[in-house]
Amino acid sequence: MNLVLVGVNHKTAPVELREKLSSLLPEAAEAYRRLQVLPGLQEVLCYSTCNRVEVLGVAEEVEAAVEQLRAFFAQAPGVSPEHLQNSLYTYRDADAVRHLFRVAASLDALVVGEPQILGQVKEAYRQAVQNRATGAILNRLLHKTFAVAKRVRTETGIGDHAVSVSYAAVSLGRKIFGDLAGKTALLVGAGEMAELALEHLKRQGVARVIIANRTLERGFRLAQRVGGSAVSLEELEEQLLVADILISSTGSETYLLTREQVKAAMRRRKQRPLFLIDIAVPRDLDPAINDLDNVYLYNIDDLKEVVEHNVARRREAAVKAERLVAQETLKFMDWLSTLEVVPTIVSLREKASQICQMELKKSLPQLAPLNPQQEKALQVLTQSIVNKLLHDPIMYLKNNHHRQRSRQELDLIRRLFNLDPDRRETP
Repeated sequence: MNLVLVGVNHKTAPVELREKLSSLLPEAAEAYRRLQVLPGLQEVLCYSTCNRVEVLGVAEEVEAAVEQLRAFFAQAPGVSPEHLQNSLYTYRDADAVRHLFRVAASLDALVVGEPQILGQVKEAYRQAVQNRATGAILNRLLHKTFAVAKRVRTETGIGDHAVSVSYAAVSLGRKIFGDLAGKTALLVGAGEMAELALEHLKRQGVARVIIANRTLERGFRLAQRVGGSAVSLEELEEQLLVADILISSTGSETYLLTREQVKAAMRRRKQRPLFLIDIAVPRDLDPAINDLDNVYLYNIDDLKEVVEHNVARRREAAVKAERLVAQETLKFMDWLSTLEVVPTIVSLREKASQICQMELKKSLPQLAPLNPQQEKALQVLTQSIVNKLLHDPIMYLKNNHHRQRSRQELDLIRRLFNLDPDRRETP
């Protein structure tokens, strides 16, 4: 079995392409229904976040699996193989394991050390298990992934300091206005991103917070924590009249605000500046809004520059984290290698046990009369001799197995011990 991972992230694909690819995974059940019918994929896991869309699979033939997954991504509306040529990346075996560890440990995030991605990977795994898409290999890999991410966070301090996409958004707002004290912030969505943004906004002295959410009850609960107010999404356009800053992070598949809606609000605001940050994928706000005077619209990709100024304290911790990831990758690949040798070890032991039983069956009548204790002692003796003879080859298979030449080694062992007697030699 081989591991293969195919995907795009914020480093290889713009937000427009990531939006289109995320439409391939609208619901977990539908996504896995389409992925599980791909020939050659024994196990599969998929996840889509703000900054990446990736599919991880277990397959016998790597190149065939890569082609299948590339074709899967090309099925996204408005996407052609040409669009994906320079954006899709592929990782195999150890590189795939290392990449997954780095993603979950937030070493491959837009903001290094950002904690949200681990929760997203855990949720993706829960959905994969629910849809019976994983097996022994991915189950082991994902549990190891969670353990590695926990070690990175606790042993390196990479999550120290308030650095996140939400924090970067608030920092950008402070750069635009100079000071957020006395400003009114409108948060669209009441999820984890909104909660983090809210914490940072309050620290910066924002005077008033309004939360617009599809589920009004959740919006009320979040607003109560900070003494803010909650409104429905239907009231969003009206709330533009009082807001100075809007941060949007919903899961909407359509624009929540269009250029014309904001243009109308700006007339009523008498062109008072409006700062908008769209950290949702797909985007919540029409990009054409940025063409309006006194309106400043930024999306998640625009936060990269801000983020660079906030990650310096984590770079030293990231070096230690990378070393930890490399060590854990080697350990997992060692375990994966042992899976290939298990059938051969089982065959060796079974053949040795059969030989013991046959030889004892032939010899015991000639040694009669033996009492039960003597027969038992003879059986233990012969089995002990066989175990000692097999010890070295079995330990070699377990401890000195190399994936680069695994098939040749296993084939040699099986030939030496004649474990496939029905196999005919080819000329």
